[in-house]
Amino acid sequence: MISAVIPAYNEGERIGGVVGKALDYVDEVVVVDDCSSDETRAVAREAGARVIRNEANIGYIYSIKKGFREAKGDIIVTLDGDGEHDPAYIPKLVKPITDGEADLVFGVRAHITRLSERLLNQIVNLKVKVLDSGTGFRALKKELAVKLELRGECTCGILLLESLRHGAVFREIPVYNRQINKKRAIAWGHLKQFFYLLYELSKG
Repeated sequence: MISAVIPAYNEGERIGGVVGKALDYVDEVVVVDDCSSDETRAVAREAGARVIRNEANIGYIYSIKKGFREAKGDIIVTLDGDGEHDPAYIPKLVKPITDGEADLVFGVRAHITRLSERLLNQIVNLKVKVLDSGTGFRALKKELAVKLELRGECTCGILLLESLRHGAVFREIPVYNRQINKKRAIAWGHLKQFFYLLYELSKG
């Protein structure tokens, strides 16, 4: 069974389409609504998702970990609720796992637009060769997902480094991300993530 986990915050205009398309490729969609002030929860549920709502806005990391715990599938695919990730790539992401070749598969972006993300990825490359450790489009075994502590501001680098400590094998698959006209906050969190990554690397 394959589950899609979609953390979402104020994605009422887009989440319905994302859920509908994801359901063409997975057995269930779990939307973790991070206390949105719009119609995200209602729209996602109407589109066919199982919706879990946070009682407060607790952020991406906590939302995705909650989704990992709640997902029923033995393989979990994560994607964003804004439509940036194309669910049509899901079969390619899960294939290395179902073929027994990997525990974790990243959907690699052709271009990492944020300088801060590129720098974080370079830090991870001090430990392991990887093209895009910060992508939010990935597939992984649930047995791995529920072990991850994910201490940090985001999953950039941390998810991969923690997975490696658990003995996981990872693969990377090229994907095309849609360009979304959406304002993004200044990546102050990536500055904090820098120190989390250094700490993770220090564990050896």
